[in-house]
Amino acid sequence: MQYPQCPKCKGVNVYEFEDNFICPDCAHEWTALAVAEEDAIPVDLVVKDANGAILQNGDTVVIIKSLPVKGFAHSIKVGTKVKNIKLTDGDHNIDCKIDGFGAMALKSEFVKKA
Repeated sequence: MQYPQCPKCKGVNVYEFEDNFICPDCAHEWTALAVAEEDAIPVDLVVKDANGAILQNGDTVVIIKSLPVKGFAHSIKVGTKVKNIKLTDGDHNIDCKIDGFGAMALKSEFVKKA
């Protein structure tokens, strides 16, 4: 069985004790219910792409504008496909992983649904 990462320190050495998960790295303790609630999308959260299509967790999107990335010599090119997005609340409302760049937060106004 694979346990979730620690929500506090993102550690992977998590173990289960009774009804809780425990991270030995930072001593954080949480319940499985807390993990399920954290992964849930707020009911009032509606994220739309540049064309007005409603996005959902797990969708695939395409970048519509070259996006410069701090710390990298090159930018994310137009037409780059991003799979398995996760919607979040805030200014950069898409969390994803982009090949060659790693974990990234994007604004929905710079993507379109594939």
